[in-house]
Formats: sequence, C-alpha cells, structure tokens
Amino acid sequence: MYKRNKYNYDFRLRCVEAVLQKGQSVSEAAREKGVDRANLRLWVGFYNRYGKAGLKARSKRHYDAAFKQQVLTTIDKELLSLRAACFRFNIPSESVIINWRKAYESTGQSGLIPQPKGRPKKMDKPIKRKKRKSAKPLTREEELLLENEYLRAENELLKKLQALVQTDKKQKP
Repeated sequence: MYKRNKYNYDFRLRCVEAVLQKGQSVSEAAREKGVDRANLRLWVGFYNRYGKAGLKARSKRHYDAAFKQQVLTTIDKELLSLRAACFRFNIPSESVIINWRKAYESTGQSGLIPQPKGRPKKMDKPIKRKKRKSAKPLTREEELLLENEYLRAENELLKKLQALVQTDKKQKP
C-alpha cells in the first residue's frame, strides 16, 4: 500500500534550489533526492509563484463556499488545468479541487458548504432521576419509593424480554 510521505520545509527548499539554481532537471533532482516528480514540480511552481512561503506546509485549511465556487468557475472560464489552479489560488493539492467538483456536480451549491467532520459535539443527555438533595440518610418512605422505582423498571424489562421471546417463537415454527 502507498504511504504518503511528508517532507519538511528545509528538504523541499533544497530540492527546489537543486532545480532552479543548480540547473538540474526535475527528473534528475527527483531521482537524486528520492521524491516523486509530480511533487517536485508542484514545489517548484509554488516557489516560483509565492517564494519561500509557498513551500511551507498548508495542511488543514478551510475554504468557504464562495471561494470554492470562484475556483471552479475560473477553471471553467479560463480553461485552467488543475495544477495551474493550485498555483493561482494557493491550494496545496489537485485532489482538493477534484473533490470540490464532484461535490458540486452531485449536490449543487450545497455540496460546497463546509460540513463538520467527526462525531457530533453534543450527544443527547440520558434521562436522569432526581438526585438526593443532601447527604442525610434516607427516611423509610424514601427508601420504599426508590425500591418501588427499581422494581417497576425491572418489571418493564422482563415484560419486554417476554414479548421478544414470544415473537421469536411465532417466527420459528
């Protein structure tokens, strides 16, 4: 399985300088440094467009729907390639634009709205019974009420279990 390598800023800068200052071709420098040619081409393009700041890591950037729409319409109007659009709008990877286009084609403008990722932050709170107000020992009446509540819950559970067993028996002749 392919494992994605992350290269630090200094390594990227050395690779780009090997191409631009030493006059090596992208293929030669990529082979010498052990980097994919496409990555090196991207680094050189970002360096040419944005300078040394273009080589810094830009992970986990969030783009709003208007920016995504602007990128997609500019690509269509000016017939830009994905790589050229990445250089122009400072987007780290071509796959980001591909995902935007797929979302736009499948669900329209609503596909470009950023969606929250991961588990929801708030979960429904379970129903809790009233807690005791003080640390005083329970009175006899309060003890009986708690026991009564416990027995009712146990009784409901047994009834549900019995109903499940009966439906299971009906299904299996």
